[in-house]
Amino acid sequence: MTDTDQHSSATDPALLDALREHVQGGLPTTIADLSALVRLPSVSWSAFDPAHVQASAEAVADLARSTGVFAEDAVRIVRSAVDGDTATADADGRELGQPAVLAVRPARNGRPTVVLYAHHDVQPQGDDALWDTPPFEPTLRGDRLYGRGASDDKAGVMTHVASLRALHAQFGDDLELGVVLFVEGEEEFGSRSFRTFLREQREHLAADVIVVADSDNWSTEVPSITVSLRGNVTFKLAVTTLEHASHSGMFGGAAPDAVIPMVRLLASLHDDAGSVAVEGLTAYDADVPERSDAELASDAALLEGVQPVGTGPVLSRMWFQPSITVTGLDVPSVANASNTLLPTVAARVSVRVAPGQSATDAYAAVERHLRAHVPFGAKLEITEVDTGDGFLVDTAGWAVQEARTAMHEGWGNPAVEQGIGGSIPFVSDLAAEFPEAQILVTGVEDPDTRAHSPNESQHLGVLHRAIASETILLARLATRA
Repeated sequence: MTDTDQHSSATDPALLDALREHVQGGLPTTIADLSALVRLPSVSWSAFDPAHVQASAEAVADLARSTGVFAEDAVRIVRSAVDGDTATADADGRELGQPAVLAVRPARNGRPTVVLYAHHDVQPQGDDALWDTPPFEPTLRGDRLYGRGASDDKAGVMTHVASLRALHAQFGDDLELGVVLFVEGEEEFGSRSFRTFLREQREHLAADVIVVADSDNWSTEVPSITVSLRGNVTFKLAVTTLEHASHSGMFGGAAPDAVIPMVRLLASLHDDAGSVAVEGLTAYDADVPERSDAELASDAALLEGVQPVGTGPVLSRMWFQPSITVTGLDVPSVANASNTLLPTVAARVSVRVAPGQSATDAYAAVERHLRAHVPFGAKLEITEVDTGDGFLVDTAGWAVQEARTAMHEGWGNPAVEQGIGGSIPFVSDLAAEFPEAQILVTGVEDPDTRAHSPNESQHLGVLHRAIASETILLARLATRA
């Protein structure tokens, strides 16, 4: 994965200047609209009020209409069926997911069609005390707008909206490019209705190019095209040793409390270097740019003296090797601890799967490992399993070449092709449902965005350049036969 040069002809200078002027002129409105979206606490998790997600969908639908690209009746809020229990059902009794926004403008005269994807739901804010400013009150400090969802992914939503506004300002009703805006409402909750939505809306979503604005960039000055994504497996792991809690002084040292086998079992997932030690989990072999341990320490905020884990090039560990993280533990808090042997403890485990290996195969390998390594005959239960496949982008397609040119012209620097350690499982669903479409994974984040974490923020210079690049890309597609 290396810096890329332009592989297609430059955009007409007069058109380029006009597009940049439209983007620059619309930036204050874009930032104001982004701030309004951030104020909506659209957490899609089942424990949160779905009315906020509905309000967010309505706001996004209004923004789609504001672009001038879509007819009034071409913008809809859509909910599709999911598996499992939700709070709402349709007239046929189907359980429904969270609301998505779909806006469609058909292509004319043989022009291509592009689908623009983003999501308007957000992660929970977590502990408010860890935020420097209220999470749902957008706050501008320096070049960054702070707030939950300010970047992931409401800035992605606004990148599409602002690009379409600029495109309409340039082409007006003469625009012949087919455009489909698809803004999902439950990406942060597993995209549970995504596959149903794709099947139901297949006629509208069929496209030549799909732009997924939900990734990051190399830096605040250098853009990226994401060409690989790790898959993921998550599950709840419970270990039980006793029928009930017992006095630790009376039975400790002979009767195993559940913490002992849980700790030893979790420790078995890694070797002494911190690399994953699960037989059957594979790595992907590809070159990566150089990144030092010192850069990793800075980007990941390692405390002084803390050493990185794993072996091999830093970016290979993050992009192309599997990783396993314990993201939660159900044990009594220190403040509420009593002198008892705990009968059951539980953990939430997140596995990142190297691109090229199916998530199903990866889960099978992890399950085999856990069942083979549980100590003391402890009882093991694995539930709430969720899987999503990784993705490898075909970089030989013409759409990637067009994106390289547009990013170079929008940012002033050539794009870096990079892998992403995180997972966007629905991308593989898109590829499976629309195998002829070329998929571009772009984004508005940067190494200091802190998506999903306290003090998430959007760098406004990155937002500006991302909008400029997408506008240029759409204009190039609009003039492509």
